[in-house]
Amino acid sequence: MDDFALFSDNKRQLYAWKAAIIDRLAALRLTAHEREAQVTQTQDGIPWLGFVVYPTHRRLKKRNAVNFTRRLEHNIDLYEAGTISFAELDASVQGWINHVRYADTWGLRGHIFDSHPIQLRPEPETPPPPRRIYLRRRKKSHN
Repeated sequence: MDDFALFSDNKRQLYAWKAAIIDRLAALRLTAHEREAQVTQTQDGIPWLGFVVYPTHRRLKKRNAVNFTRRLEHNIDLYEAGTISFAELDASVQGWINHVRYADTWGLRGHIFDSHPIQLRPEPETPPPPRRIYLRRRKKSHN
């Protein structure tokens, strides 16, 4: 089931909506995860799509940063061993950055990339293309 959120200033209304949703899901032979289907105050933060959303800002879940750091370390090792190209390493990093940029992660990103420097390895030299030699034909003299 996809995620959704309901907001109200009335706690009783939220509990009534929750019960109605659970009943509707049951009629469809679906269930809601009880641990995830909670009525909470927005000021406490709401876990949502890898973030914790507060009324004034968004934070990345710690698990997300830990998992990426492990994956980054692994990918750096693969890159340094020559198993993956820089483009593959960069694609992984850029994909993660594109996701986490929606939260207040500027300092976190700086910390992760400062503590995991990437040593660029020289790209293998490609031989220059073969030189084409053009011979000039001598003009025949008409004597």
